[in-house]
Amino acid sequence: MQFDLSLEALKTYLPLRTEPADFDSFWAQTLTETRKFDLNACFTPVACGLKLLDVFDVTFCGYGGQPIKGWFLLPRDRNGQLPCVVEYIGYGGGRGKPLDWLLWSNAGYAHFVMDTRGQGSSWQVGDTPDLEPEGSNPQFPGFMTRGILRPETYYYRRLITDAVRAVEAARANPLVDKNRVAVLGNSQGGGVSLAAAGLIPDLSAVLCDVPFLCHYRRATEITDANPYNEISQYCRNHRDKIETVFHTLSYFDGLNFAVRANAPALFSTGLMDEICPPSTVFAAYNYYAGEKQIEVWPYNHHEGGSTFQNIERMKMLSRLWQ
Repeated sequence: MQFDLSLEALKTYLPLRTEPADFDSFWAQTLTETRKFDLNACFTPVACGLKLLDVFDVTFCGYGGQPIKGWFLLPRDRNGQLPCVVEYIGYGGGRGKPLDWLLWSNAGYAHFVMDTRGQGSSWQVGDTPDLEPEGSNPQFPGFMTRGILRPETYYYRRLITDAVRAVEAARANPLVDKNRVAVLGNSQGGGVSLAAAGLIPDLSAVLCDVPFLCHYRRATEITDANPYNEISQYCRNHRDKIETVFHTLSYFDGLNFAVRANAPALFSTGLMDEICPPSTVFAAYNYYAGEKQIEVWPYNHHEGGSTFQNIERMKMLSRLWQ
């Protein structure tokens, strides 16, 4: 059932943003420190039986110079450089196998799939460990509270930095048109796409479906579904750390990235979504600074529009890259 605000209320929902004064300097310093390490983007051809596609096993240096895996797929029959879609993966999933990623290369684009550090063991396998820094904290099982007592040690600092470097790795490939690169993802991947759009000023588009990592405080107050519930459970036990937790999360909130993003954006939400409640999605959408549109699926949960949404995504990229 629909449990959140009415659609009319969602369309104008602009909650108070909590933005730390050093938000921009925090991210500038994070990216500067990581760029001290060579990108070392390596694309190794893989034979996997896909006769119409060229497939590459990718390794590049993400946060702290740590190696991040990925896949790079593109149509074998091509002329010149191609537009590229960089994709980030939903919570718990990893890069899987090339056969899991056939849509965008068959649409005629280069497709760069970034593995998710430390994840890839819930519903799709991954190959990239998360090397935690010293000085982290005990956590509730999962990734949402890993290092959450300090922005410098929080898990999503590393993952979002990887996402920025993934775009740089894609652009480093001579088969990619550097001026036509979009980011996309569902759920966690949607939230990471939004963060990337706030940190990379020259993307062609951002396609963030049922995005996670937005408006944390409200999410933890209106849903007890995971993964947001990991934060709630942590705060239930660490009663004296609640404000510290939400201070850290303010550096990673999609609302604060949305106001900095300028690429054309396509959002989506399911009005029955208890995992990423629609008010958290609309909060990010309403704050989004660039050209934008949103698809609303009234009777859908976290699956959102699924194939119907992919059709809308393809229409948008075709329009931008025709």
